[in-house]
Amino acid sequence: MLLLLSFVLKKETTFYQRRASKILSIIVSFFTSAYATKWKEFFPLKELNLSPSFRSRIICCASMEVLQAYLAWRQSECHLNNQYNTCLWKLIFSGTSEKEAKEILKGTQKQEKNELLFRQFGINYKDLPQILRQGSCAVKIKVEDIVKYRENGAPVKRPRKKAVIVHSENIATKGFWNNYSCLTEELGSLGEGINKIKPEFLRSFKFQSKLMLSTWIVIRVDGCHFHRFCEDNGFQKPNDEQALKLMNSCAISLVEMCKDIIFAYGVSDEFSFVLKKDSLLYQRHSSEIISAIVSLFSSMYVMKWKEFFPENDFKEPPYFDGRSVCYPSSKILRDYLAWRQVDCHINNQYNTCFWMLVKSGKSRTEAQSCLKGTQAQEKNELLAQFGIDYDALPIMFRMGSSVFRDKEELSGTDIGRDKVVVEHCNIIEESFWKEHPRILGEEAEEKHVIPLL
Repeated sequence: MLLLLSFVLKKETTFYQRRASKILSIIVSFFTSAYATKWKEFFPLKELNLSPSFRSRIICCASMEVLQAYLAWRQSECHLNNQYNTCLWKLIFSGTSEKEAKEILKGTQKQEKNELLFRQFGINYKDLPQILRQGSCAVKIKVEDIVKYRENGAPVKRPRKKAVIVHSENIATKGFWNNYSCLTEELGSLGEGINKIKPEFLRSFKFQSKLMLSTWIVIRVDGCHFHRFCEDNGFQKPNDEQALKLMNSCAISLVEMCKDIIFAYGVSDEFSFVLKKDSLLYQRHSSEIISAIVSLFSSMYVMKWKEFFPENDFKEPPYFDGRSVCYPSSKILRDYLAWRQVDCHINNQYNTCFWMLVKSGKSRTEAQSCLKGTQAQEKNELLAQFGIDYDALPIMFRMGSSVFRDKEELSGTDIGRDKVVVEHCNIIEESFWKEHPRILGEEAEEKHVIPLL
């Protein structure tokens, strides 16, 4: 089954300042987390064994007519695909091979498929559930909620907007649009006659950019509103070891699943995934790479939650945003990774000081004032007053986590196999990269150096 959803943002939206990578990654991440979270609600007897993931892209509709034509196109595709698949699987279930079924349906029109379903299987296509034939439309309606009761028992109501699912034969008509005032208020009125706008024209509005060839691609995944998420779930300050291990576990699984990811570095609620220089993943389409990685990371986070927090249920689904950057040389790529590790140290040292001051009785504002303008040495001295040697804190807190493939030696043999490992080490120094030349392929590059005459 192919799952497709289109989310329409109003024309004047400033959602994340209209940055494409932010918009598509946040929406696909939240949707994936919600999907994994709600699974048990709809499939109580089935385990979600594989992490679901979705890809997303941006389509800019320049006018209401184009939006109207887009919606009509997507609903028409829903009908055509469902009609074809219903015929295909009925034929297969009746004993026809898949190849034979496809040959029978090749070139058939809508009416012929309807006749096939009725004559061979006694199915009136129009009697099938609307959700299958017409798809689903989520719209906002105005409702009144009771917020409190007066002393005399009279309810006090407040208006609000609530999302509901509706099924309609044609969502791209004025009749449907006028039934839901929020559509007209937030998106505008529909026009007349959209038959001249073809799907080929609509596809030209897809926002699709390719990342530069022969460059390292870095996809950085960041938690969205994670300060609130951490507080809601009672994460320890300044570092929650289990939360960090959960992030690491998700990164390990992602590196194992995607062979194009050759290194990942994570700290706090972020992870940077490095794709090999010659990667052709999704033909290097930025939106598809970002959304697929962010989506998969989000579903893994939800599915692995109970491994690390068996006693807790999160209140709201976690979600992340993503961005892509290309680096033309291994030196510049290593500079980026060094920057993230330096940032890890700076933030961890500050946060350790900050939370020790807060725990000692100072307000957050007072703690910020105490630390304003302090250097690393001064922060270390402050921590010493609390009996803390900063260099003795867990290395994962101070250096972050590096995830990569390394050779695992098998006992009694010289043959090794790749194993994804997580290490907490100094990736700023040259020594790490010399010890692991396979990560960036520098070992292979050295073998193919052509000497200058």
